[in-house]
Amino acid sequence: MGSPSGADPGPGPADDPSTSQAPARRRLRELGHPRLSQGQLVAATLTLLLGFALVAQVRTTQAGDLEDLGESDLIALLDDVTSRGDELQEEIAQLEADQRRLEGAQGDVVAAEAAQERLDSYRVLAGTVPVQGPGVTLLVSDPGRTMTPIMMVDLIQELRDAGAEAIQIGSVRVVASSWVGTSSDNVLMVDGIAITSPYRAVAIGDAQTLAGAMAIPGGFSDSVRRVDGTVDVSEGEELTIDALHEPTEPDYARPVPSEES
Repeated sequence: MGSPSGADPGPGPADDPSTSQAPARRRLRELGHPRLSQGQLVAATLTLLLGFALVAQVRTTQAGDLEDLGESDLIALLDDVTSRGDELQEEIAQLEADQRRLEGAQGDVVAAEAAQERLDSYRVLAGTVPVQGPGVTLLVSDPGRTMTPIMMVDLIQELRDAGAEAIQIGSVRVVASSWVGTSSDNVLMVDGIAITSPYRAVAIGDAQTLAGAMAIPGGFSDSVRRVDGTVDVSEGEELTIDALHEPTEPDYARPVPSEES
């Protein structure tokens, strides 16, 4: 029986929704699974092979270098690496601690301590404070009173060259401005103070180095022996220098003003 006139004939094959969406689904599948061309596959394969070859070459070179070392050398190398690593870690920790101290509330304290240490060092050099430490004591006899100011200057210079950080001769603290001379009756004087035989000198520094300097041929000790004197040197671990120098204001020398930035 034919359809009534004017009735809807229904959807045909051309209007089927599943048929119209098929090309879009194929495109989505192709995007999800891209196809590599033969050239791309070859290039990727060569890249992987080259990477493997480089890694293998590096490992082979390193292994060859290590294989040439004996067991003791390998142990020493490992110990050295470990030791250096530990030293670097300690240095890092110390630097970080210093940074925290300077950045924190202790920054002013650290700066004050550094300034105090510098001030103490200047006081020692200027001879304005008593000092103690290891060094040598010299006892110089001059029965004929033939010792000259030049010989005394040689003694001071030899002690300084040997690293003496503080020197006392008799009751006089020897500093950079000290001078040696004689009185009208030919008595030795240091900074205007008379000293008599036997002369006693104390120097603080490395005791062995100072004692060795007094034994150098042709030096101060030989000069004293040539005038029938004697020099006795004894080392000590805890000597004291208590003579003080009274600093004076210089008449001519003035500090150079710092340049303003």
